[in-house]
Amino acid sequence: MPIILEVQGLINNDAITLGILMVVLAIIFKTSGSPRFAGFYKFVPALLLCYFVPAILNSLGLFSAETSDRLYFVASRFLLPASLVLLCLNIDLKGVFKLGPKALIMFGTSTVSIIIGAPIALFIMGQFEPQLLEGGGPEAIWRGLATIAGSWIGGGANQTAMKEIYGASDTLFSAMIVVDVVVANIWMAFLLYGAGISDKLDKSLKADNSAIADLKNRIEKQQLANARIPSFTDIMIILAIGFGTVAIAHALSDAIAPGIEGSITAALEANPDSWIRLFTSFGSSFFWLVVIATIGGVAISFTKLKKYEDAGASKFGSAFLYVLVATIGMHMDIGQLIREWEVFKYIISIGFIWILIHITILLLIGKLIRAPFFFIAVGSQANIGGAASAPIVASAFSPALAPVGVLLAVLGYAIGTFGAIACAILMQSLTM
Repeated sequence: MPIILEVQGLINNDAITLGILMVVLAIIFKTSGSPRFAGFYKFVPALLLCYFVPAILNSLGLFSAETSDRLYFVASRFLLPASLVLLCLNIDLKGVFKLGPKALIMFGTSTVSIIIGAPIALFIMGQFEPQLLEGGGPEAIWRGLATIAGSWIGGGANQTAMKEIYGASDTLFSAMIVVDVVVANIWMAFLLYGAGISDKLDKSLKADNSAIADLKNRIEKQQLANARIPSFTDIMIILAIGFGTVAIAHALSDAIAPGIEGSITAALEANPDSWIRLFTSFGSSFFWLVVIATIGGVAISFTKLKKYEDAGASKFGSAFLYVLVATIGMHMDIGQLIREWEVFKYIISIGFIWILIHITILLLIGKLIRAPFFFIAVGSQANIGGAASAPIVASAFSPALAPVGVLLAVLGYAIGTFGAIACAILMQSLTM
């Protein structure tokens, strides 16, 4: 085993470690918005650096994930659910429906194709490497793929939730992050190219894109009417919304999970091969924490508290999420990933087969209902890329349309965990 893995971290103080991670995140986002580094970030996504810079520091022995594990616990149990609440706060179900049935159909098609694409891709590659279909332990491939499903249907928060719910190992999760980012960004590049020739694509799809122009004008008016600079009171209320809902979620999950876990355990003791083992995650308090926080965020979006999105509630949610991302990066073992290349090559193959299934289904349904390419592209990226990149694809058609990407991406946050669980259950059934 390499010496670097045996060296204790030079820094074992959580406060110092957190400070380093925050500085790293600040540098990444500062440079990602600078024209000087535009060429670099064109090929290296900021999100990837948020994972891998902490991983490199960990591998070099600057600090150790084992001695700073409390940071990850705080981020996953407090910041993650708060992030889900604040990101879902912006959801506007009425606005989603106003986009028209084709937009929702393409978004739904994207979600369904991701859910069914993973088990199909896993089954195909499992015929070449039967080891991929082994279902036991934290190294089981389906557990790692479940985290990608969380990311591709919802976003980073849902991805982390799936890691916790299904217990994928840190090494496996590291591999899945690479698959997630590489495959997703290759597909995003094609979508951005398609946006430049969208008129030609709409003609080939025989789609009427006049609704897009109307949508653009309506959104421009909404932006001018609602945007405002947050006050200190706004900031405190936003934090209260996030962490107040998290408190309720913790209380309810602590009350619900033990009873369900006991029932599942009793059923499995009576019949170890029972189908109920597919639903063991329902006995996890973390599962209920994520579910209740998500439901809470969606419920609040129907109240007057929704107005705090105009003061930047989702930006706080994103900040919490990236702190979580950095703490996850601390658990990456890059050296181990290299040593496990023989397994990783099969995982990346699954990723590409998976995305091809997604693309094929998406284009077939788009052609069938004559959906404008805008709805196809944004419907896909709202799932695959989430709130971070869906607005980028939408704005490639028109800057005023960026909120449409956010709108659908936030919907993805709301259903991401549930869709990923369905995907995980289908994959797990292949290992029985």
